[in-house]
Amino acid sequence: MQFQFATANKIIFQSGAAASIPEIAAGLGERPCIVTGSSPERTQWLIDAMSETGTPHVIRISGEPDTDTIAAHIQSIRDEDCDVVIAIGGGSVMDAGKILAAMATNRKDLFDYLEVVGKGEPLAAKPLPLITVPTTSGTGSEVTANAVILAKPYGVKVSLRSTDMIADVAVVDPELTLSMPAHVTAGTGMDALTQLMEAYVSNKANPMTDGLCREGMMRAATSLPVACEEGDEIVAREDMALASLFSGIALANAKLGAVHGFAAPLGGEFKAPHGEICAALLPHVMRANIQALRKRDPESMALFRYNEIAVMLTGDVSATPEDGCDWVESLCEELSIAGLSKIGIVEQDFEAMAEKAAQASSMKGNPIELTQAELIQILKNAL
Repeated sequence: MQFQFATANKIIFQSGAAASIPEIAAGLGERPCIVTGSSPERTQWLIDAMSETGTPHVIRISGEPDTDTIAAHIQSIRDEDCDVVIAIGGGSVMDAGKILAAMATNRKDLFDYLEVVGKGEPLAAKPLPLITVPTTSGTGSEVTANAVILAKPYGVKVSLRSTDMIADVAVVDPELTLSMPAHVTAGTGMDALTQLMEAYVSNKANPMTDGLCREGMMRAATSLPVACEEGDEIVAREDMALASLFSGIALANAKLGAVHGFAAPLGGEFKAPHGEICAALLPHVMRANIQALRKRDPESMALFRYNEIAVMLTGDVSATPEDGCDWVESLCEELSIAGLSKIGIVEQDFEAMAEKAAQASSMKGNPIELTQAELIQILKNAL
């Protein structure tokens, strides 16, 4: 057995913990940059609090970050001579914050560091100190070592990745997720559940990530429907915040799989929330993996793990791996998650999307290599 494990230097998990951000930031730097979303009212309280000791540089990210937008912000964070980054928002905002913290100190072109479409060079200098603060419960980006960005010239989402990009401090305050609407709660929650499942059956899974995945899956299975139905139910929000956190730690240390392999090109080509794409694909990727494992690797530990997932999700000790797929499909129906046809994909797109998915970095963690025909069939089934 051999594995490595890395996560944030410090994780603070507590309702109300966001109030401590100014004090934490003061201990890391003197010229803060706040990276946040496009809605001023959601984070104005933090900007006001930080302004008591000086005016922070504020960067607003609208939607998912792309290479053109980020390039402009890289120059601004350098010009302002910022020395600490606070990324507060959803996964896209935190990913943008991680890239900006890294590129503030690494002076080559952004594409020199990007995977798949770039050179994938390692960072030469340590990024600026980083505080991550999630306001959704889905990506776990607050503790991951990569940041996803749309490579605009190529129409595909790729990662900038380095363990040096893991946050110095992750502040997880479930109260910040109370205002999430039901459809956002559903999509982000399904992303967390997908990440937990994919990391659990990954060919890079290890005993430390296994424990996090089991705990996270059980909490998400119980609390995601509740959080969608009763948005102000703090216990459910805490469970989902913890499931998301665990999913981020797990994926950073155990890889993902075919769902996220598809999500990279689909998210780059079609405008749709990442979590909803993952949810639409999840049961069909599960079925394809299970069928492929039964045919080509029936003794695989991953097949046993799919069985464990089914037992955890259904609460039935006699559940089969296929029962787990059925459970996920039922949950998607309950949460009103639409199929992929909603995002505009048609059969003529399948071959190109399958080819791009096969090359995605996330596909390397899938428990079995899927054929082009199997990948195309997944897309057909997910419409």
